Formats: sequence, C-alpha cells, structure tokens
Amino acid sequence: MDLDGKVALVTGAAHRVGKAIALALAGEGAHIVVHYGGSVDAAHATADEIEALGVEALPVQADLSQPETINQLFEAVEARFGRLDVLVNSASNFMKQPLDVVGLDDWQITMAINLQAPFLCTQRAAPLMRAVERPADQPALIVNITDLAGLYPWRSFVQHGVSKAGLVHLTKVSARELAPAIRVNAIAPGPVLPPAYMDPDGEAWQRVYAAVPLQRAGKPEHVAQTVVFLAQNDFITGAVIPVDGGESLLGAANH
Repeated sequence: MDLDGKVALVTGAAHRVGKAIALALAGEGAHIVVHYGGSVDAAHATADEIEALGVEALPVQADLSQPETINQLFEAVEARFGRLDVLVNSASNFMKQPLDVVGLDDWQITMAINLQAPFLCTQRAAPLMRAVERPADQPALIVNITDLAGLYPWRSFVQHGVSKAGLVHLTKVSARELAPAIRVNAIAPGPVLPPAYMDPDGEAWQRVYAAVPLQRAGKPEHVAQTVVFLAQNDFITGAVIPVDGGESLLGAANH
C-alpha cells in the first residue's frame, strides 16, 4: 500500500510507541487520527507534530473500555475523512500482579482495554475499510500491538499475558475472516521502552535489555518502522512479528 493520502487510525497515539507509529505513518504521507484516553495535551502536541509533516491530524478522545465511545471514535473518523485504510491497535494497559492478588476489576479492565477494544475496533473498521474501492493487491491493513507476554507465560503478568495471547489469536482469526479485502498482522515488541513503573536510568531496566541476545534496548521507532513495512508489503497477513532484540529466543526463561 502506498500510504500517501491514506487515512490511519492509531489508538494510544498521544505518547510512547503509539506516537512513534503515528509519526512514522504521517512521514509516509498518511493522514492520522490520533486517538487518546486522558492525555489531551500530549495528543494535541502529537497532532501538531503530525501536521508539521504536511498531513492532516485529527485528535479524538475515547475511553476504549466503553463500547459506545469506540462507536463515537469511528463516527468521527468517517465524518472527517470518509474512509479508513490503516488501523493500529496500540493502546494498552500493563499491570504487573501475581495471580493470587489479581482482583476481578483488575482482570476486567485489562481485558476491556487489551482485547475487547481491539476486537470492537476491528469490527468497526472493517466496513469502513471495505467501502473504499482499492486494487485487489492493495488491501487495507490492521496491525495489533501485542506482547511477548502473550506468547510466553511470564510470572506476575497474568491478566496482561492472557489478554495479549487473546490478541494474537484475534489477529489470526481476523486475518482469515477479513481476507482478501483486509490484512491483519501483529507486532510483539521487546524492550523498546521501560514500563511506567521502572526507572529508565535504573539498574532494573538495564538488566532487562542486557539479557536479550542483542544486549541493548530498542526504540519505539523500531516498532513504527515495522508498521510501515507491514503497510507497504501487501503479501503479509496473519503474521506475528517480534521486534525484540532476540528476546523471544529465550522464551519464558527471561521472565
């Protein structure tokens, strides 16, 4: 897919990995819907950076745990652009809790954000994507940002890991059901950013990235580059691509 003039919706685009993805797609000429939850100032700052690249940016607030606000998000996309070519489900929460202390509320909010929301966004995106006439060899694209915790049983990331494992399977099911008009792929990042609870200059974060085969931390831009690659390579669907410095080679042993 040539991204020039296309429309991409990136959830969680106000900061961190989502912002890097939004900027990378904008750099290829795509107009960007900047979804955000509560980070209004960061979202508008990201929108300003996107517009400085010569494309349009539409910041839209939505609580992804609420189906009705997801509907409003897609109504805003349709009203402004009338089309959607790329959806990146990047928004996520990241709770670290041992299994025996996970409360029902903790479980439900994680599933709502990490799994239910990508499912509902995929459902809403599909008809909007199919409504656009496009060459058969240039289908629309959905990219789910999953996690290595969804591939391996990490300790103390119970609901997070289960939600991301579900997202991996949702990716594959969606890829089969939505083909050939829409491709669906996933990216499983490794240590490209420290989690919010970890000091980026601390020893704990250094131990995390030093343990992977490449022995260094990645950057959000590495994930963003992979999203652009998936948009431009029209013969990949149902794939789960690790962008992790080789961490996936270690399996569950690294956590």
